[in-house]
Amino acid sequence: MDISVSGRMLLVADRPGAYPTIGHALADAGDGTVVTIADGTYREVLELTGSRVTLAAANGAKVVIDGSGADQPVLHVDKGSLTLHGIEVRAGDAAAIAVDEAALIARGCTVTGGRGPAIGIRGSAAFEVTGCTITAAEQGVAVEGAGGLLEDTVIEDVTGDGIVVGMGADPVIRNCTVTGCRLRGIYVYQYGRPVIEGCEISRTGLEGIAVAHHSAPVLRHCSVHDTSGVGIAFASGCEGTVEACQVDNTAEPGVALAEGATPTVIADAGPAGATGRGGHELDELLAELDAMIGLPGVKAGVRALIDELQVNEWRRNAGLPVGAASHHLIFTGAPGTGKTTVARIYGRLLRALGVLPRGQFREVSRRDLVGQYIGHTVEKTAKLFEEALGGVLFIDEAYTLFRDGSSDGDFGQEAIDTLVKLMEDHRDEIAVIVAGYTGEMGKFLSANPGLASRFGKTIKFENYSPPELVGIIGRMVAAESYELEHKANDELMAYFGRIAAETNFGNARDARRLFEGMRQAQSQRLRKLGRIPAVDELRALHLADVRAAICG
Repeated sequence: MDISVSGRMLLVADRPGAYPTIGHALADAGDGTVVTIADGTYREVLELTGSRVTLAAANGAKVVIDGSGADQPVLHVDKGSLTLHGIEVRAGDAAAIAVDEAALIARGCTVTGGRGPAIGIRGSAAFEVTGCTITAAEQGVAVEGAGGLLEDTVIEDVTGDGIVVGMGADPVIRNCTVTGCRLRGIYVYQYGRPVIEGCEISRTGLEGIAVAHHSAPVLRHCSVHDTSGVGIAFASGCEGTVEACQVDNTAEPGVALAEGATPTVIADAGPAGATGRGGHELDELLAELDAMIGLPGVKAGVRALIDELQVNEWRRNAGLPVGAASHHLIFTGAPGTGKTTVARIYGRLLRALGVLPRGQFREVSRRDLVGQYIGHTVEKTAKLFEEALGGVLFIDEAYTLFRDGSSDGDFGQEAIDTLVKLMEDHRDEIAVIVAGYTGEMGKFLSANPGLASRFGKTIKFENYSPPELVGIIGRMVAAESYELEHKANDELMAYFGRIAAETNFGNARDARRLFEGMRQAQSQRLRKLGRIPAVDELRALHLADVRAAICG
C-alpha cells in the first residue's frame, strides 16, 4: 500500500541503505515519520512513547511483526499516535497491541494470538480500526474510556469475549463479524455507551451481546444467531436501544431483560413489502446510495435491481408467478471507484427487502480462499461461504483466482469450481459479488463453463472525474472537522487532472492518500509555531499544505 505523506519516510529492508529492523527505524524517527517495511517477518517487540509515526507494508509486501515468544505487548503505545497499514501482528503471552492515552489507526491489519485483548485501548484518545482480522486471541478488542470507530472487522475463534466496551467508552462498532467466541460476542459494562450497528454475532459460548453495570448501548440492525446463551441480554439498571435486530437460534428468550432493565426495543418491520420500518429503511439506504459522489450508471443499475426485487415480492404476495432472479453480481472497474461501499449498501438493501435474512458483509481475496495443498482450498472456500450465508460475500480482485497457463500446483481454479457449485446450491441464501478490472474479469469468467451464468448482472464503475475527486476530498475534510482554503480547489483540480491519465490511477484511494498527506503537512507546519495552536488553526488546511502533500 502506498502512503503519500509530506513527512519523513524511512525504509526497513534487507538491503544497503535501509534500516535492518523496525526498532532501528523507530529510534531514528521523528513525529510524522512513515516507516515503510519490506516483505518479511520481524521478530521484535516495540514500545512507542509520545511519538506520532506510521508503520506501513510496502507495495504487495507481507509484513509480520512477530512477538509470539515475548511476555509483553508486541506494540505498546503510550501517548502520541500510531498508524498501521497492512501489518500482521502475532502475539505471545501478552496483548498484541496495547494503547494507553494514544491515538491508534489500524487499517487492513491481521492480529493473531495473545493473552488478554488482541487490541487493548485505554484512555480518552480516539481510535480507528477498519478492515482488520483478529483471531486466536484470548479477547478480540477491548475499549476502556475511549471513543472511536471499529468497522468492517472480523473477530473469530477467541477464547473469551469478542469485543469488550467499558469504563464509559462510546465507540461506534459498525459492520463487524464476531464469531466463535467461547464467552460473549460483545460485552458492554461499566457505563459503556457504544453504538453497535450492522454487526453479525454468532457461535458464542454465552450471550451474543451482554449489557451490564448501568450501560446504555444503541444496538441497530444487528444479527445474532447460533449462540449457546440468549441472543441479547440487559442486566438490571441498564438502558439503551435495540432497533431492528434479528435474533435466531439462540437460548430462550432471544432478548432477555432483567428486572430493572429499561432499554427501548423497536421490532423489525419484517419482510419486504411491509409498511413502516422496512420501507423506511429501504428509502434510507437508497438515499445513502444517491448521496455518493458520481457513479450515475452504478446507481441506476442498483435501483433497477431493487425495483425488480420489490415487484417480484409484490407478485409473490399476490399469488402470481415470479421468475428466478440471481442476486450475484459482477462489479468491473478500477480500484477506488466505490465498489466495496456499493456492495455493502446492496447487502443491506437485500436485507431491507427481506431477500436475505442478515445482509452482513464479508470481504475476501485470493489468499482467504486458496489453500496450500490438495483439499485445503475446498475446505477454506466452503467455510468462508458458509459464514457469509444470509449476506454478501465480496471477492475483490477475483481475477487473481484464475491464472492463465498456471501449473497444477495453483489451487485458484479449485476455489472457482467450488464457488460455482456453492452458488448454485445456495442461490437464494447469499449474494456473491466479484470485483476487479474490466479486462481481467473477462478472463476470470472463462475459468469455468458455468461461472458467467451464475451472475445476474454486470455493473461497470467508471473512474471519477477531477471535479468528483475534489468533492470527495471536500467530504473527507468536512468529516474530520477541517476547513480547506478555498483557493486550494484549483490546485486539487489540476493535480487530479494530471494523475487521472496515469496507468495506476487509484481514484478515491489517491484522494485519501492526498488528504492524509495534507494532514501530515499541516501537523508539521503547526509544530513549528512554538506554541499550542488555536482551534481555527487546528482546523485550517492551507494551500501550502496541499502543495506539500502533492510534492511529497
